[in-house]
Amino acid sequence: MVHMRYLNLIRAVIFGAALSLASACLADVVPLAFATDGGEAWDFSRSIDVSVPDGRCDHVEIISPLGTTVLPPDRGHVRTRVPLLPGDNQIKAECREHGALRGTVQQNWQVRLRNGPTASIRVSESGSGLVLDAQASAQAPVGGSAIASYEWRAGDGNPAPLAKLPSSGERIAIPAMAPDGEYIVVLKVTDSVGRSDESAAMLRSQDGRLRQVDSEQDHSVWIDRAVVYGVVPSLFGPRGLADVTARLDQLSDLGVTALWLAPITESPPGDFGYAVTDYFRLRRSLGAGEDLRELVRAAHARGMRVIMDFVPNHVSEQHAYFADTIARGGASPYFRFFARGQDGNAQHYFDWSNLKNLNYDDVEVQRLVIEAFAHWIREFDVDGFRVDAAWGPRQRAPDFWPRWRRELKRIKPDVLLLAEASARDSYYGRNGFDAVYDWTDKLGEWAWQEPFNDEPNTARRLRSAIEASASDALVFRFLENNDTGPRFRSRYGIARTRVAAAMLLTLPGIPSLYTGEEVGAAYEPYKNTHPIGWDDVDALRGWYKHLIALRRDQLALRSRDLRMLNTAGNAQVLAYIRGGEKPSDSILVILNYGQSSADVEFGAEAFELMRGRQFVDLLTDDEIFVSDARIALVGQSARILKARQPQ
Repeated sequence: MVHMRYLNLIRAVIFGAALSLASACLADVVPLAFATDGGEAWDFSRSIDVSVPDGRCDHVEIISPLGTTVLPPDRGHVRTRVPLLPGDNQIKAECREHGALRGTVQQNWQVRLRNGPTASIRVSESGSGLVLDAQASAQAPVGGSAIASYEWRAGDGNPAPLAKLPSSGERIAIPAMAPDGEYIVVLKVTDSVGRSDESAAMLRSQDGRLRQVDSEQDHSVWIDRAVVYGVVPSLFGPRGLADVTARLDQLSDLGVTALWLAPITESPPGDFGYAVTDYFRLRRSLGAGEDLRELVRAAHARGMRVIMDFVPNHVSEQHAYFADTIARGGASPYFRFFARGQDGNAQHYFDWSNLKNLNYDDVEVQRLVIEAFAHWIREFDVDGFRVDAAWGPRQRAPDFWPRWRRELKRIKPDVLLLAEASARDSYYGRNGFDAVYDWTDKLGEWAWQEPFNDEPNTARRLRSAIEASASDALVFRFLENNDTGPRFRSRYGIARTRVAAAMLLTLPGIPSLYTGEEVGAAYEPYKNTHPIGWDDVDALRGWYKHLIALRRDQLALRSRDLRMLNTAGNAQVLAYIRGGEKPSDSILVILNYGQSSADVEFGAEAFELMRGRQFVDLLTDDEIFVSDARIALVGQSARILKARQPQ
């Protein structure tokens, strides 16, 4: 019994001593704190700020996978920039006093950037042809290894084989002579540890001689010939992308050359897609990655391109980054990813309070966005992007779009870059974009909305709108899209739709149709959630198909040349001449938007083209002889006239 009491006493003394020692140790621990928590990073280095109680540490050691930095505290802080490796990085801060460890704190960073070599091509002319040089290609930014191989090949779809390809080496020479057309040459570089990257150069042969195409200033010829079809996958069927693929033959037969997919990146259930929750994931309701790859492959096999609707201006409030800022406030590593007002609150445009604007002053945001665009080119071979709210990043970082263009065109020089912004603003055509929306000076306002709503003066007001849309970039024109509410056919009737379609497909720029437009489908994109019907009750599809074929076959209709004609004050008739250096090459388009017939008299500018000439109406094959500059049209009708060549 005595023995047990003695043993318990010993235990109590030991336990008390341990508590005293622990308390003493805890009292001696120096609390350190990072300014932000860890998370995902879009840079290979990170600015680290550690708060340190005054006078408690001689120095602080910042330990990362790539080394240790030792710094004395300055006004209660230690600040430095730490290099990071791709993938996971543990960062530790240790307080040292007279060599003893007094406190430690750690966090983790996941670097999302690709870490591999960067392929780059420089093209120069020699006496016998072109020299393609890959010496500007760069090693991986972290742990760079020497580039071990340079492989050159011809791109898919070249008009003819190019001599000297495939080939290898830092420099290759291509003979100057090649059949006319546009060519792509692809460079693949691989470093000594097996990492690789691809870049491409675009060449164009005219009169049999190859020359480089400057992708920063010029674009692929397919873009000038494009007829775009806007696709809402869920309206095609419950399988989403697979149901779009199933209708490719019908779209190809219609004559469209490019599909514009409504947003397909991850977004909240029930959202149309502009509230992005992950730039790198396909929305599950639309299918899997292989469904998108099959759609792109099948479209390419039919001579069609595929462009994505992409949303770089903002993300959903449900995006993991923004949700983290709500949970952690200023301690979130993503707090500065969002544009903020003086009150510190995240900003948004208009009444879209669920869409939070990204902060383009932040270099990581810029890298994130460029990597997101590039991901869909590299992984799925998409052919371009319709850039939602392109005016937003321009307002916050006007030098971003040219940098973005250089990187995307480096990877795939024939991509289409389309800005959702007004073509009346010359900035976009000069700073990264191939084509721009037909808007007024007011954001989001369709240039043709007011003319069509003013029925007595539609033609006169359309003329003013068309003349105001002149742009360095191609003008993206449409009768309906995701933002135009009820469909054009529903608003204005079948007869007016036929006349407007003839205008759409005979003006300069890039014409666009939208899901079901060719059959007069009645729905509203943001409200309709069920697949549409494809019954062509108004026999409209044949009309669109014929107009698209005319645009394809008549060079004048694809030119940028447009001369508006006076119609003797008739506010219901719109007339213009398209293309052609000689009158005999030109096409005359006359559109009567009025309900009644019109005997249209043209001014002196049309006299030489029209008087005493025999024309054929390309819509009806009717022969029309014009004794003077005067033509009769029935109400709500169109004529597309081309002069008969003398026999």
